[in-house]
Amino acid sequence: MIARYRDIILAVLAALTLIAGVSIYPLNKKINLGLDLQGGMQLVLEVETDKLPKGTTVQDACERAIEIIRNRVDAIGVAEPLIQKQGESWITVQLPGIQDPQKAIDLIGQTALLEFKLVSPKALDEVQDKDGNPLPKKLGKDLEVVPGKDIGSKYLLEKLQLMTGASLATASVSTGEMGEPVVSFQMTPEGGRAFAKLTGDHVNRQLAIILDGKVYSAPNIRSRIGGGSGIIEGRFSWEEARNLALVLRAGALPAPVRIINKEVVGPSLGKDSIDRGLKAAVFGTLLVMLFMAFYYRLSGVIANVALAINFLFLLAILASMKATLTLPGIAGIALTMGMAVDGNVLILERIREELRAGKTVRVAIDNGYSRALATVVDSHVTTLLTAAILFFLGSGPIKGFAVTLFWGVFLSLFTAIVITRAVFEMRKQYVGLSI
Repeated sequence: MIARYRDIILAVLAALTLIAGVSIYPLNKKINLGLDLQGGMQLVLEVETDKLPKGTTVQDACERAIEIIRNRVDAIGVAEPLIQKQGESWITVQLPGIQDPQKAIDLIGQTALLEFKLVSPKALDEVQDKDGNPLPKKLGKDLEVVPGKDIGSKYLLEKLQLMTGASLATASVSTGEMGEPVVSFQMTPEGGRAFAKLTGDHVNRQLAIILDGKVYSAPNIRSRIGGGSGIIEGRFSWEEARNLALVLRAGALPAPVRIINKEVVGPSLGKDSIDRGLKAAVFGTLLVMLFMAFYYRLSGVIANVALAINFLFLLAILASMKATLTLPGIAGIALTMGMAVDGNVLILERIREELRAGKTVRVAIDNGYSRALATVVDSHVTTLLTAAILFFLGSGPIKGFAVTLFWGVFLSLFTAIVITRAVFEMRKQYVGLSI
C-alpha cells in the first residue's frame, strides 16, 4: 500500500515539514520558556489557618486559594504558571517571565474580602479619646472604627455585615462623573435582589464599601438601587482600578495568605542553561548522525534525514501546544534524539541479515520491515507508557521532561515506519543497497 501511495505520502511529508518549519519561526516567540530558562519569580505562600472561617478545613481553603490565585495569575498574562499545594498549608507559585514582581505579589497576596456595612449616625468623636483611640465601652458590641483608604481617615461603622463580595458576578474599570477611574461591579441575580432590599431599607443612610478591612468609599443611599450594580470610588489611579477589578473578579481568598519565601530568578542563569542544553543536544545529535552515516552508509543518511524531520516536528508540536520548555524538557529532547534512530537501527539490521542470506533487495526490504515491526512498536510503546505515567503522576519539571519524551518517541515511531519506509520503497528496484 505504501508503494502505491508513495508519491502522495512524500508530498504530504514535504508539506508537513514546511508547515512545521513555518510554525516554529521564530522559535523564541513560539515556545514558552520555563522559570529555569527565562527567569521569573517563585513564591511560597502560607494560608493563615488561624483565620479560617468556621466550618472550613485547611484542605478546602488551600484548594480554593489555589483556584483563586490561578485566576488572578491568568489575568496578569503569565504563560504556563505553576501553582500547586505543598505540605499541609503551603502553596508554591512559579511565574516565569514575570515583568513586574511587586505587582504580582500585591495581586496574589491580596485577600480581596469585599464587605458592605452601614455607617453609624453617631459622630466619630463620641467613641474615641483626645488622641483618636477608640473607646471600647462607648463602641459596645455593635460599633467598630475602621480605617479608610486615605491615610489618617477613619469611619464609625455598624459591625453587622450586610453583604459580601460572594454575591459579586463581575467587576470592571469605568469612568466616574469627574472623569476619574472607578470600579463598577455587578451582582449575581440573587445578590441583586439582596442589594435592592438592602438599599431600599436604608435610604438616606451611608453604605460603606470595605475591601480587606479598609473603607474605600461610603456613598449616601438616595433611593433603592435595583439591578444589583454599583461603583467603588477611592481616588484610584487607572492601574489601581484595574488591579482592584481583577482581584474582585477572581474572588476573595478564603483566608489571608502570607509570603514565607520569595525568589527572583534572573534571565542570565536561564540563558546559560539554554546555551549548555542546546550544545549538549546538538553535540549528541551530531555524534548519532555521524555514527549512522559511517556504519550504515547511505541508509544511515536516510535515517538521519528522518531524525531531522523528527526534531522539526517535535518543535512544531511544542509550539502548537503552547508547551513550556524547561531544562528537563531540553534533556528530554536530547534523549529522544538518541532514541529516534533506534527503530531505524532495528530495521536496517534486519535488512542486512536478509541481504547476507542472499535475498534480493525487494525481498530484503519487505522482510526487514515486516519482521522488525513488532519489536520496534513494542520498544516504543513501553517508553510511551512510561512517559505518560511521568506526566500524569509527576509535576513541574518532571512533566516537562515527560512531554518532550512522549512526543519525541511517538515521532520516532512515525518516522521509522512511514518516512524511511516510503524512501526504501523507491529503492526496491536497486540491484544493491548501500547499507
